[in-house]
Amino acid sequence: MCPGSFDPVTNGHLDIVGRASRLFDEVIIGVLINQSKTGLFTIDERIEMLREVTAAYGNVRVESFRGLLVDFCRAQQAAVVVKGLRAVSDFDYELQMAQMNIGLAGVETLFMPTNPLYSFLSSSLVKEVAKWGGDVSAHIPDAVGERLAKRLRQT
Repeated sequence: MCPGSFDPVTNGHLDIVGRASRLFDEVIIGVLINQSKTGLFTIDERIEMLREVTAAYGNVRVESFRGLLVDFCRAQQAAVVVKGLRAVSDFDYELQMAQMNIGLAGVETLFMPTNPLYSFLSSSLVKEVAKWGGDVSAHIPDAVGERLAKRLRQT
């Protein structure tokens, strides 16, 4: 299970998904529905983009979920959550989540260090730079870049 909001999906996300797909028979990308947060893209748009950019992986599927990640893991029969870590600050938060997940449901967490090319990358940063006209094309898939540019022109 690779969970997140993916608003939008970045090359850093895809790096983790691709590496996980080589380790596991099946990888589920879980797109969190967070009703208290309004994203730039709808859940359906995020799912569509993720399916498009992961189509080359035969063992990756994309689903949305709300509520606790461990409940979604149970429903999907996923025993491991895969999380990319960019910095020590990510580890502090993710370790707490991993300990809670194993305590609640026995769901293990595998931490993958992010490829150094993506160590600074986040969806929020991509959106902010793109909003002000910066070139983010090296950090997101082309199909996502096209949608991002179009969405920002609309806002």
